[in-house]
Amino acid sequence: MTDHDSEDHLEDIPLDALPLDAWHRARGARMVPFAGYEMPIQYEGIVAEHNWTRESAGLFDVSHMGQLLLSGPDLDAAVEAVLPIDLSTLKLGQQRYSLLLDEEGGVLDDLMVSRWPDALYLVVNGATKWDDMGTLREALPDDITLNYLDDRALLALQGPKAADALARHATGEYPLSALTFMKFGRFQLAGHDVTIARAGYTGEDGFEISLPADAAAEIADLLCAEPEVKPIGLGARDSLRLEAGLPLYGHDMSPETSPIEAGLIFGINKRRRTEGGFPGADRIIREIAEGTARKWVGLTIDGRLPAREGAEVFAGAAHVGIVTSGGFSPTLGAPIAMAYVAAEHAAIGTALEVEVRGKRLAAAVSPTPFVPHRYYRGS
Repeated sequence: MTDHDSEDHLEDIPLDALPLDAWHRARGARMVPFAGYEMPIQYEGIVAEHNWTRESAGLFDVSHMGQLLLSGPDLDAAVEAVLPIDLSTLKLGQQRYSLLLDEEGGVLDDLMVSRWPDALYLVVNGATKWDDMGTLREALPDDITLNYLDDRALLALQGPKAADALARHATGEYPLSALTFMKFGRFQLAGHDVTIARAGYTGEDGFEISLPADAAAEIADLLCAEPEVKPIGLGARDSLRLEAGLPLYGHDMSPETSPIEAGLIFGINKRRRTEGGFPGADRIIREIAEGTARKWVGLTIDGRLPAREGAEVFAGAAHVGIVTSGGFSPTLGAPIAMAYVAAEHAAIGTALEVEVRGKRLAAAVSPTPFVPHRYYRGS
């Protein structure tokens, strides 16, 4: 799942507090404005937290995200008129990545959709959740109920040792190990009913835990008491998702980008690519058939100077693109970036240059993810 916002945009807007606000401060977190909340950007340091998550297990507070529950008659048909998803193939206990598009095929948000009994559960980005709810309420029939679960918190436990730590405490009808990537189930933690999905935004194996907001501190304490687990801030969350080649809404995609040029065709299920029937379908189907003028690609950059969002990309003297996300990869020990470039320069291995601080740095189009995903898909 993804998110965005900036300190500049939020300077004059009253900020909300996360359910774990006091918990973060008590652990020395540096708090910053993000998506309308004060959120922890780091505790002991971004690189240390990044490496800990890659090697062990990190606990992220993502309670700013919007948790929505849709229910009502002919729910699947109503939602398929709004999202390019094939709900006939989404079974109970499964979740899927999807997209909220405008009538021109621009990306309004990316989101997760899960099949609950007699309902669909959506997780949307924190910075766009109010607009998303407005768009959904306007587009869905009046007899579809949309509930914003504002009494829920959301925690993400990510890393190769996340399953070991969580399994000591999660109880339910079946063991936690029964969950594979993009599956979810209902469990109990410390006597509280929770929903656990095996997914995340780091490229590592991990879980997202929806829980009562008033139980968040108790459960965060429970998990962080495990030797494998430490709290991790937004800074490491961003560097981890960059290494994993995962897009960030508001940076790598926006209403000005289509999902096809953003490489998100997997968010448009196979039946819908030909059948259409969702906002922006005409453009999407045309771009699938004809291609796009630009493509979203990974870049590896020579040296150690990172290219940030907005850095210009060149092929010789020609300006051919712009960086949308970039930074220094702690795992690779080198700068990496993602950018939109003209389609004729998007082939893997293409030599390009990125302008950083007035200097042209040698770069090359790279496959993503930069660091291999380690999702658990079963033995």
